[in-house]
Order: sequence, then C-alpha cells, then structure tokens
Amino acid sequence: MSRSLSTALLWANSLTTNGSGVSRKYRVRTFILSAPRSIWFHMVWRALQSRTVHLLCRSSFSITAGGFPSLLMPEDPKRPRREERLMAPKIGTHNGTFHCDEALACYLLRTLEPYRDAEIVRTRDPQLLSQCDVVVDVGGEYDPSRNRYDHHQRSFCETMNSLYPDKPWVTKLSSAGLVYAHFGAQILATLLGTDEEDPIIPILYDKMYENFVEEIDAIDNGISQFDGEQRYNITTTLSSRVGHLNPRWNEPDQDTEVISLLWGHL
Repeated sequence: MSRSLSTALLWANSLTTNGSGVSRKYRVRTFILSAPRSIWFHMVWRALQSRTVHLLCRSSFSITAGGFPSLLMPEDPKRPRREERLMAPKIGTHNGTFHCDEALACYLLRTLEPYRDAEIVRTRDPQLLSQCDVVVDVGGEYDPSRNRYDHHQRSFCETMNSLYPDKPWVTKLSSAGLVYAHFGAQILATLLGTDEEDPIIPILYDKMYENFVEEIDAIDNGISQFDGEQRYNITTTLSSRVGHLNPRWNEPDQDTEVISLLWGHL
C-alpha cells in the first residue's frame, strides 16, 4: 500500500489484463468500480498520505537565503541544477513551524506538470511572496485568479459547499483544501493517467476529500471532531505525524530550516 498511486493503478491494471484487446483505461476503471470500496479507496489515500510523509521526511526545505534543495522532492541527478532552473516556477509558503496543510498543498501542486520542478520558497516577506507563481497558507489573501490560497484572514469562511453548492461538506478549508478544491480533479487525472472527463474522477474527488483532505482542513482550523455528533472522519492521523517532525518545545535548536536540512540527508 505504500507504492505510489500511479504504480498502484498499473498494478491493478495488470490484474485485469486478459489479452482480450479491451482498452487499458477501461480495465483500470472496471477494477476500481468492481473492487470493494475498502480495497480501492484504501489503496488511493494510503498511497497519497504515505508518499507525502516520505517526501516530507526525506527532502529538505528551500529557503530564500540558504539555497537548500526544494521541498518535497528529492534531489535527482538527472534534473537541472539550481542555477539552470532560475526560471522555474516558485511556490511560496510560510517559514517557521510547518504544518500538514501547506506541506500537502505543496506536494499536490508539484504533481502537476507546470509545477513539477517548482522551487518552494519559505518566507513571510510580502516582496518575496509577490514574486511567487503560487502562494499557499500565507499572505492573507485568497484569490484563485492569482493563485493565492491563504485561509488565515478573518474574512475567509470558504468550504467545499460554499465553492461548489453540490458538495455537502461545510468544514472550513485550509490551504490543502483550497488547492484540492481548485486542482483536485486535475491532480487525480494526472496521477491516474486519464482525462478529467473520465467518470471515475468525480467519484474519487469526493471520496478523497471526505476521507482524507477534510480531516487536514478541520485539524488545521482547530475544528473539534465531535459536537454532539461527528463532524468529520479521521482516517490517517497525518496532521499529527507531520507536526511531530517539528522541533520539540524544549529542544535547544528551534530552527526548522536546520532540522529540515538534516532530514534531507538522512
């Protein structure tokens, strides 16, 4: 279950290969729709959350002054060096203590081709953030037309239901939820190697939000899971696991940049 989503779906495809000449896309879709919900859905969200934690632990953060490698993507000798990627897009997020929502938001964006080689700039400097192609979880602005996805401003109250009235979820969105709301269908289609118009995409989009992304949104916004009745599901505890990667309160060195650099060499 720890293999990437693309590999997992190819594995599912191999199980359904019968030499009958039926298209690959059809066999994969048939496998997903015919398999028990607990099997295919667990395979999808488990692959995503496992990959996110792995990359967060193994990769280092980029900071504007130190020139460390970019967040969430291990160094690849086949990739151009930093000086050859000066024109690469930039994803801005805040520095200091990191949280699951911006880590997941950055990872989700970097699954898309336009941002695959993007540099992650960790800063709160408005001038540096203004130079970024996308900004998540910082900046005090939500403007999808300019790719600004912060949720900390007092005026912000967006939910899946407010953005898409046909969706039932009313949990306030975090930066991860905002990125998923606007790019989720494209991300799933990219990972599955199919088109956004594929009928499986809306099914996965809803299930992935309800059983994975919503808990990230709720926990980041401090929403209690229960208030008389259950508000949302916790299926991964991913927020806690990412939070434990920050320096403990009593550690002598509280520099998250130094800690993240060390993780990159583990």
